[in-house]
Amino acid sequence: MKIAIASEGKDINSDISEKGGRAPYYLVFDNKELIETIKNPFAKGSGGAGFSIAYMLAEKKVDLIIAGKIGKNMESAIIEKGMKFEEGSGKISKVLKESIIN
Repeated sequence: MKIAIASEGKDINSDISEKGGRAPYYLVFDNKELIETIKNPFAKGSGGAGFSIAYMLAEKKVDLIIAGKIGKNMESAIIEKGMKFEEGSGKISKVLKESIIN
């Protein structure tokens, strides 16, 4: 399962970002192994960040997106693209260990 987690930093010891669409980074995991760190190109700027990040992650074949808060537009885009989402908080490393994501 491919998972993208909204992150405040560039590594697994970072906190989950509260901002889904405007998270500074997204960490992409495959079977709980970090395979890519993405600097969010939609973190700053005008509207549409949640929608845009969801589409970008869908192109990377992500199955699940985790963020502190998923806005309505981002939620709609995630569902439209056939992905799932969860809201969460804390350290990414802890969420990976304790999550239902196996």
